Amino acid sequence: MAQRTVLVVLFDGVQSLDVTGPLEVFAGAESHIPGSYRIRTASLDGAPVRTSSALTLVPDQSLADASEPHTLLVPGGQGTRHPDPRLTDWLRRHGPGAERLVSVCTGAILLAAAGLLDGRRATTHWAYCGKLARDHPAVEVDPDPIYVRDGHVATSAGVTSGIDLALALVEEDLGRDVALCIARHLVVFLRRPGNQAQFSAQLAAQTARREPLREVQQWISEHPDGDLSVESLAARARLSPRHFARAFQAETGVTPGRYVDRIRLEHARRLLEDTADGVEEISRASGYGTPEAMRRAFVKALGTAPAEYRRRFRTAPAH
Repeated sequence: MAQRTVLVVLFDGVQSLDVTGPLEVFAGAESHIPGSYRIRTASLDGAPVRTSSALTLVPDQSLADASEPHTLLVPGGQGTRHPDPRLTDWLRRHGPGAERLVSVCTGAILLAAAGLLDGRRATTHWAYCGKLARDHPAVEVDPDPIYVRDGHVATSAGVTSGIDLALALVEEDLGRDVALCIARHLVVFLRRPGNQAQFSAQLAAQTARREPLREVQQWISEHPDGDLSVESLAARARLSPRHFARAFQAETGVTPGRYVDRIRLEHARRLLEDTADGVEEISRASGYGTPEAMRRAFVKALGTAPAEYRRRFRTAPAH
């Protein structure tokens, strides 16, 4: 088995968990299968760096002395806001030589600044997706998933999603059993699907300013199995369907139908994770009506069927 070098780029203002989270995953794989990974850290001049939480990290070497890695990992943090031009230049010159290019959180901003995400689909921390899209229009920014794979380039969302992505890469390299062993050791899930949403449906949408629309949002959350058609919701808000749909999207940022889809998916996920209810019962309680309709919604949104989702994420024992 060929040893894969993982090189982690360090810089002042880096987010410490963006570094240590993935490193713990790769180090766990190396402990489980010695010789699987050679892990190195490097800064521009080989000097220690100060993280955004005031932790000092001492790199193994300078970037100038680093050999071309198999996996080049670029973390995020406050230091990505005004990066040293030398760092961007190094990434521009050496990034294409890596067999696998990975970013965590706002590390995607550094990759984009180096032109390494042009023409690719990518994500970053939800708070910076707008900036990434505005500053780099050649990048197809997807704000929803916790990580995105586009060829040999992988980008992840905020902080802990770097662990999810690293587990996915280890599973790809060494198999599911190894990744599962590491996940158990770290007491994390193996593994959240990459296209799982960065945050809940209620947080993803804005809260409406007008009271009738806020009441409708609350009603949807409490009654996912109810009649949630635009006509029914508009009547509850005492608006015409057309006016309601336009006002709801203007104040929440999503259409009523999209909001309902998110609420129903999240409700079904919670029941799969926390209860032993059957799939048919959950599909009715979540407003899907049939298991097949729920399965289609899960595959479309999460890339996995309800049964597989439950197997990965159930927190309550089945009875």
